[in-house]
Amino acid sequence: MKHILILLFLSATCFAQAEHGSPVASSNPSPASDTMVLIHGATTHMGVSPAEIPHFQKVFDIKSPELFRDELARHRVTLSDFYIDRYLVTNAEFKQFVDANPQWQPDRLSADLDNGNYLAHWKTAGALADKANHPVVNVNWYAAVAYCQWEGKRLPTEAEWEYAARGGISGLFSWGNEPADKTRANYLAAEVHDSSAVNEYPANGSGLFDMGGNVWQFLADEWQTYPKTAQKNPVGGGNLFATGTDFLNVKTRRVIRGGSFDGAPVNLWIEYRDSHPPNGSRPFVGFRCAK
Repeated sequence: MKHILILLFLSATCFAQAEHGSPVASSNPSPASDTMVLIHGATTHMGVSPAEIPHFQKVFDIKSPELFRDELARHRVTLSDFYIDRYLVTNAEFKQFVDANPQWQPDRLSADLDNGNYLAHWKTAGALADKANHPVVNVNWYAAVAYCQWEGKRLPTEAEWEYAARGGISGLFSWGNEPADKTRANYLAAEVHDSSAVNEYPANGSGLFDMGGNVWQFLADEWQTYPKTAQKNPVGGGNLFATGTDFLNVKTRRVIRGGSFDGAPVNLWIEYRDSHPPNGSRPFVGFRCAK
């Protein structure tokens, strides 16, 4: 994956400063100011132009321009109003989901839906209690979609996530243009090397936590090259807002955003994008919901 290549590259250059189942029932909550944030729609831009790549190479001290190719091309996007979770979904919240939906409990998923790591960290004694307020990880894209459905929500689109991550400002990171450091995000230089509580680091200007660092976040979109033309409420293909169990038929890679606890500063860059297979459960990938 792209972010693994980034980490290998940065390590070499000392950049450390750098089961198929029945549909789940919906609990259908109303958006609340303490759990979700309303983001008003707008027209914005995503991506970068080829002429900007040398600038970002200097900013992030990266020699290879190829590491920025997935951020091409710069294009205009128009979004409608949406809500997005203030925090990443936690272990405690996901435990409520699997208790209410036994088909999503550990050891119940068929091999085609998971790579074998699903909720692996829950098997360690005390881990669930000790990390109740940490983001749930070792969950695949299917489980993330199912959880959000149960909540009466959905995964955010890539465009929604990026716009929300900006927090109303135009900067490199969710907090602005100041360099990444261990007070702002859980990433490689923070030397935590594990997830942190979902409210441990400061929120961005919109009141959203962990829009850079802690764990990568699954999004609704299929991984695709950016379009070159303007988009309105863009969809990423592949059962983006699938209902029922249609999403279980998805086989294409999905977008992940935000970087993780062992990511480099470039991974925290708001424009930075990567992808992950839908059946991939990893200790550095979680999610939040939108509606």
